[in-house]
Amino acid sequence: MHDLNKIFHIHSMEPADSLKLVKIREAAIAFAQVVLANTPPCADQDEAIRKVREAVWTANAAVAMSGC
Repeated sequence: MHDLNKIFHIHSMEPADSLKLVKIREAAIAFAQVVLANTPPCADQDEAIRKVREAVWTANAAVAMSGC
C-alpha cells in the first residue's frame, strides 16, 4: 500500500542530498547533449530529451523521499 502522505509531502533535504541532485542533473545534461549531438531533430529526439527530464525528476523524488 502506498503512503500518500509521504508521497505528496514537501520533503526537506540534507546538504548531502542536495549534492546528489546536482550530480544527477549534471549527468542528465551530459547525456542529453550526447542525444542532441547524435540524433536528428525529430519527434523521437524530443521524446528522448523528455524521458531524460522525466528520469531526473524521478531520481530527484527517490532522493527526496529517501527511497520508496
